[in-house]
Amino acid sequence: MKSIIQMFCLLFLAYTSYAQSNKTDSLNHLINKATSDTQKINLKNEKLQTLSSGNLDSAIAFGHNVINEAQKIKYKKGEAKARITVAGDYCFSGDYITAKAYLDTVKIILSQVTDSVNLAKMYDTYGIMYSMQNKFDTSHSFYKKAIDILHLQKDKSLLSTVFQNNAIAYQQESNYAQALTNYQNALQVSEQMNDEENEAYIYVNIAITYTSLDENKRAEASFLKAVDLAKKLNLKNVLAYSYANLASLYSDIKDYTKEYNFGMKAATLGNEIGDKGIEASGLSRSARACAYQNKFQEAEKLSAQSRVIADSSKQPLNIYQTYSDMGSILSMQKEYSKAIPYFEKAFKSLNKSDIYAIEVGQTYSDLSECYEKTGKFDKALATYKIATQISDSIRGKENIKKATELTLNYEFAKKQQVAKVEQERKDVVTQKIKNQQYFIIAALAILMLAVLIIVLIQFRNNKQKHTANLLLEKQKQKVETTLSELKSTQSQLIQSEKMASLGELTAGIAHEIQNPLNFVNNFSDVNKELVDELKEELRAGNIKDAIIIADDIKGNEEKINHHGKRADSIVKGMLQHSRQTQGKKESTDINALCDEYLRLSYHGLRAKDKSFNADFKTDFDESIGTINIVPQDIGRVLLNLFNNAFYAVSERKRQRTIDNGQQNASAYEPTVSIQTKKVNDNIEISVKDNGNGIPQNIIDKIFQPFFTTKPTGEGTGLGLSLAYDIITKEHNGTIKVESKEGEGSTFIINLPVV
Repeated sequence: MKSIIQMFCLLFLAYTSYAQSNKTDSLNHLINKATSDTQKINLKNEKLQTLSSGNLDSAIAFGHNVINEAQKIKYKKGEAKARITVAGDYCFSGDYITAKAYLDTVKIILSQVTDSVNLAKMYDTYGIMYSMQNKFDTSHSFYKKAIDILHLQKDKSLLSTVFQNNAIAYQQESNYAQALTNYQNALQVSEQMNDEENEAYIYVNIAITYTSLDENKRAEASFLKAVDLAKKLNLKNVLAYSYANLASLYSDIKDYTKEYNFGMKAATLGNEIGDKGIEASGLSRSARACAYQNKFQEAEKLSAQSRVIADSSKQPLNIYQTYSDMGSILSMQKEYSKAIPYFEKAFKSLNKSDIYAIEVGQTYSDLSECYEKTGKFDKALATYKIATQISDSIRGKENIKKATELTLNYEFAKKQQVAKVEQERKDVVTQKIKNQQYFIIAALAILMLAVLIIVLIQFRNNKQKHTANLLLEKQKQKVETTLSELKSTQSQLIQSEKMASLGELTAGIAHEIQNPLNFVNNFSDVNKELVDELKEELRAGNIKDAIIIADDIKGNEEKINHHGKRADSIVKGMLQHSRQTQGKKESTDINALCDEYLRLSYHGLRAKDKSFNADFKTDFDESIGTINIVPQDIGRVLLNLFNNAFYAVSERKRQRTIDNGQQNASAYEPTVSIQTKKVNDNIEISVKDNGNGIPQNIIDKIFQPFFTTKPTGEGTGLGLSLAYDIITKEHNGTIKVESKEGEGSTFIINLPVV
């Protein structure tokens, strides 16, 4: 996995340098036309950042000149910015001592001026420097400082970059849960800026992280998102890299047809953009896919082409891959003696840092088999030992994955621990009672014994009582502490879920209020023009025409007033539903509440994703009237159910598009329906969707806290748990789900009328 991360970093550097020449020429032109010294320094700092994506030595030399010029005019902010960039260049050159010296000087400069952006950049560069030295705890502390500053400054572009750098550091130390969290934060910021180019790179890194966790489905989905964006923006390097990794992914799951197709796509694009590493890797993957399908002649032909390109690239990992793949192809044909030289050439190309990888360990195992089949038993044994050593070194991968899962489910485990402690306390009390009974029986049995024996028994009884009391006191303190921590955590999580619901409502309100505002603006513009025409007619003495125009103006003003009142009613309605009630029940029109939150959910999702589309239907029982509920809490339940339903139908349409193409996906109509009806003394609310449905093996878990079927970062697993508490505990009602996999789900709420 280390090699994959390095490969993508190289790809990114290649991309940033692609347009370097044109941008440098443009900056030189602007520098020559600069009207002030500070403007010239600022432009030279931009040029310095552009040069840093190419030749580091040239960039460092130019950076020294910028620093000297900034010092001459005493422009401290310009000097600090140049020193930060040069420090980064020294980091990538491996000179960490000089890099730290430059950053320490920046720290002194920024203590004399107010420059929050450069301060954040300085902390980010400190983080990069320490992560490159594998000092990850120190690295994360600096990244956090940068993130805190940028949150206050609302500098989203730099904030996304820092989140990604922090994620890479977590990825390097195999903390994949934190890596995914930071990548998701970076993705959210990029989406807010509508920076689709940066989104494409982030999706690739997310996919790589999922690959590390053997989450192949999620990795595939993330790679395909990157592919879609790369095609849209013509990012050929991202497209080529995604194709190459998809070929490797399909190799792991033994889908050799897709491995071959994506390998050839990667090779074609690699040749087009001049990236020999990707071209060689793509051809080599396609060759392996042919071999697994017994097309050995074509496999050897493609492998020969890949080796020529890999040799010319002089990239050790590509040379290793192409030669080891050729060895595997020959080994499949039982040509063991011919396979050995290719395996040996593959290992000669590796550096020591590249040895400990799953693929390398398997190759050593294959070479050991070749030695054994050709009678070279000493070499077979030695090679087998190396393969075993590598296997042991990477055995912790599954443990890391389990640790990640434990981290994500930690809070739920705490609840189970509280229950366990309470049971232990009850067991101690029960044991105490039993002990007392034993003592009473023993006392009756030895009633006629000597007084000395009675005294000894009483002493023993008192001692055990004292021990039991101490144990009970400790258990009580432990339970109280655990319950206090649990309540605090629960309050924070509930508040987070409430804020998420408020965000959904805000998006819907914005969409609802936009229409009347558009009418107000349009009629106001028309009236401006009519007023000018009225003046002209009055000057000309055309009273009749002037009166007609005045009537038009009056009509438009009435429309403006109408739509203004409409917007005012929307705002008042939303304030009515968002005010604090502290759980007080009110007489509420449940049909109106359902209709309102259905539309708010739909418009909120449309505001976040313009491509989202679905049909929704309502079937309200008008005889219900009003019922006593807490409208804000029931609204939160309905909003969660609607959001889940729209997400389910959207996912089904997206999956049909991936599996069967756009034509087949168009035949599916995503639909969400809501129905209310009165059943005896209860009101029944049904929310139905025609999504993929819920598998039967997990349907009993959906109301558990922290359980979610959404990808990491897209769901907290708290929505249905809070909905369950609101319906059952706060309103004495019931909520259940009926689902059939492949056809959809229906959530049914029953609320008492009283």
